[in-house]
Order: sequence, then structure tokens, then C-alpha cells
Amino acid sequence: MEPVARAYTALALLALDPGLGGLVVRSRAGPARDAVQAAVPHHTRLHPTMSAEALDGGIDVSTTLSSGTLTQTRGLLTNSGTFVLAMAERAEPYIAARLAATLDLQAGQTLVALDEGIEDEALPPALSDRLAFRVDLEGCGLSDITVTPEWPTPADITQVTTLGETIEALVTLAVRLGIISLRAVGFALRAAKAHAALNGRLETVDEDITAAVALVFAHRATQLPAEEEPGDAPDDTAKDDTPPPEDAEGPEEQQPDTVPQDMLLDAVLAALPPDLLANLKTGGTDRSASGSGAGQKKLGNRRGRPLPAREGGSAQGRVDLIATLRAAIPWQTLRKRDAPHRTGPIIRHTDLRRKRYVDMSDRVLIFTVDASGSAAMARLGEAKGAIELLLAEAYARRDHVALISFRGAEAAVLLEPTRSLVQTKRRLADLPGGGATPLAAGIMMAQNMALQARRKGLTPSIIILTDGRANMALDGTANRQQAGADAQTAARELRVAGVEAIVIDTGRRPERALAEISNILGGTYIALPRADARSLSDAVSTTLGD
Repeated sequence: MEPVARAYTALALLALDPGLGGLVVRSRAGPARDAVQAAVPHHTRLHPTMSAEALDGGIDVSTTLSSGTLTQTRGLLTNSGTFVLAMAERAEPYIAARLAATLDLQAGQTLVALDEGIEDEALPPALSDRLAFRVDLEGCGLSDITVTPEWPTPADITQVTTLGETIEALVTLAVRLGIISLRAVGFALRAAKAHAALNGRLETVDEDITAAVALVFAHRATQLPAEEEPGDAPDDTAKDDTPPPEDAEGPEEQQPDTVPQDMLLDAVLAALPPDLLANLKTGGTDRSASGSGAGQKKLGNRRGRPLPAREGGSAQGRVDLIATLRAAIPWQTLRKRDAPHRTGPIIRHTDLRRKRYVDMSDRVLIFTVDASGSAAMARLGEAKGAIELLLAEAYARRDHVALISFRGAEAAVLLEPTRSLVQTKRRLADLPGGGATPLAAGIMMAQNMALQARRKGLTPSIIILTDGRANMALDGTANRQQAGADAQTAARELRVAGVEAIVIDTGRRPERALAEISNILGGTYIALPRADARSLSDAVSTTLGD
């Protein structure tokens, strides 16, 4: 069955049995996905960052204040029918939890999740586990839309019967495929009954069960069943040679009670995408269990995308007036009774709600590396290893990365802000060493890049790796005392600019002058000889506020 036809079949089964939860459509925008989305009847569109009030409803503040009567708005989750969630891989935990709870109520609502993620981005596992079906439309075009969806007439699924051995066969197959979800077998059984009703049958047959396992088990499989060893066959010598009774009739041909396991397994393997089949052969895991690559989130009370307000919170956070009024309005009748002389709404401290925001980690880490002769003779190689560790952390957070080196009489930009981990490692590997240590020039170059990044909307953080032995002044003279003074002046200017900074001492012994520069910067000082990989990573994450 082609992917588009499989999606239409899944939608038809959902129309017959909403208890199947829903369908995940894995595809970027395209004609095939548009055709499937257009086939969803009477649906309500949802966005992955909707507020709690939009989903669950709340108090209509303006109407309540004007009328003096509590008036509530109606949330979208109270609608019946099907919900279509766009960009489902970016669904907030609250939205995923509310949708999962709504589906658990079995009130006739279903969900079509449009998964547009790339690489490791995926729908939250708690939500995808409650959706029976998943279809991958990647690579499908107009030529693949060769069928027209046909919607079934309502049917009573409870009237469809199935053999008792079918459940045992489905459980056995789920175990062989490495499916750990307890819902999968239930979904497969319901899908088989719905498929029978779709074809006008009151009892499931082999065709219904094979179609069900192909739709429900294929995308949940995490392993291929091991082939049975030839030695596992039963020993013929162990057969009972006792002759049958004389009055016994000849052997009767026994029909199998349910579809054979091999046929079910073939149906699942036929529905597996080629890349997924290759991953299973190499021991890959289900992609839905991996985390999303949308980037690191930072909570705050000043900027970012608004989150639902919370009671109390930081005393420095701004008060959310609307949320505060919503919390206070239900109590006005009682409060007016105790204080009849008061006019206007009576707001108490417990009603206060403070604003919260979430800011995606659109950040740039500016690595400023000492490539002077003293650093090269000391631990430049180990410093490169430390940078690669930090690069891995930055890549996991989807941060931008920039690279500046300073040696001789000046600093140079080796790499403008980028998200290319491969390109950054290549530039780092080609970094030469030798010459004097113009530390002040490196700090000033990093400050200029940080201010440029800030104007572009990025949040800059500077990571300086040096042995701290500055010996080249800004005027180009080899004066160690002046070079140290210039470095402290540059550090003061960087602190005034308000840029976060981490100073990593790459020398064999901690340098006191470098610790002083770190204090001037107001940043974190790390002596590399005393820092292993984990402590270094933790220190950077703590400084960056992760």
C-alpha cells in the first residue's frame, strides 16, 4: 500500500473508531501532505505554542468586569471531531500533556499531528504513543496521489468479533518486534475490528489483522525478530508411538485459528521504510524516543515568548494584570460581603500572577584562542580538545559558534558565527601556533564581534582560552607590563558592555594575572589542569545559565 493510500485508510479507520487516537503525518509541506490534510473532515487547527486559555478556556475579563457576572470563554479542546496540530514536533510540554489527557478521555476526539521535524526532531513520545498510526510522506509528490479518499458510513465497532487467539498472536508479534508500549496491541486489535467494519464484515479475517499490524506495529518496531535456529525444531524421536484407539476416526484437517506469525511479520516488514529497515538491522532505536533538536530553552521574566503566568514567582518579575484579575474575579462576591465599602475589584497578595517567558537559545559562543608561542609550547593541543568538548555542548543546544585567534601582534577572525560544527573543527585543527601574546587585542576583537552579534538579535558569550602571559601591547611594542595593563583595560570595557565571559587558563600552572582579568570581567575562571571534561562542561553551562 502506498503512503498516501495508507494515510487515507488510517483516516477512515479513525472515523469509524476515534478510540484509535490519531495519525502522525511525517512530512514537510508538499502536495501529498496537503492532500491528506484536506481529507480530514471538520477539523480544528492547533498551534504548538497556544496558551492555556486558548486550549482550556478561562475567564473573559472584559465581559466579566462590564457585566458584573462571571463569564468564561470556551477552550478549543472542548470542540468535538478532529484536531490538526501543525509543527507537532515543536509542541510545548503543556500542549502535549493536555492533548494526551484529552485523547485519554475517549470522548470521540482524534488528532492528526503534522510532524515537520528534521534529523532528530520528533513528536513528544507521550503524545505519539497515544496515536495509533504514523505515515511517512517524505518524497511523495503529485504523482503519488492516485487514490481518492472514501469515508465510511458510521458503524458499530462493538458488533465486530475476533478470535481469542488473535490477541495472543498480536502480543507475541509485538514482543518479537521490540515494541514496549502497552497501547500498541490494543490499537492493533481495534484497528483490525475497524478494518473489518470498513469492509462490511462482522468478524475479523486475516486481511484485517495484517492491515492492522502494518499500520500500528511498523513504525513502533525497534528490532527485527531473530530467525529460529534449525536445532529449535521439535525432535521427531520424541513423538508418542502409542497407536490411536480402534474406534477413532481418521485425522481431520485443522484450520488455523488465526493468521500465522510469518504472515503478520511480512506485513510489518513490507510497511517499513527502507531507511528504518536498515536502522533496525544495525540495532537502531525508535526515533520517537529521541529528543527534539529545537534548541535549548531559557526561562526568564523579561523577554521571549510568553508562558502561562504563575502564582508568586520572582519578586522582580512583572505582574501579569490579566492573569491576576482572572484569579481575583471568582472571589469578589465573598470579598465584597466582608468589605462593602470597597469599590472596584478587591485584589489580594495571593491573587498576584507574574509574567514568564521562554527564550530559545539563539546564542553565539565566541571562542577566543591564544595561539602564541607560549601557549603552543604549553597546552595548545589540550586547549583544542577542550574547545571540541565545548563545541559538542554548543551543537546540542543549537548555538552559533565563532572562532578568534590571537598571536604575534594582532588578533584575527578565523570563523564568523556559524552552526557548522564540521567547519569549526576544521578551522580549529588548522590553527597554527607561535609568536607573542596580544591578549588585549584578542579581548577587543571578541568584544567587537559580540556587539555585532547582539545587534543581530543573538546573545553573545565569550570563552577565552589562554595561558595569561600577555607580552604584546596594543601599540605593537613587546612590553609585558603595558600588555598586562592593556588587557585589564580591555576587560573593563568588555564588562561595561555586559557580555558574559569565561576565562579558561590553559597554562601548566594557574596564572594569577589571568585570574585578576577574570575578576575584572565578572566572569568564571577555570584552571584547565584542575578541570576534567565534565567539570569544564558544567562550569560553562552554569555560566551560560543553562
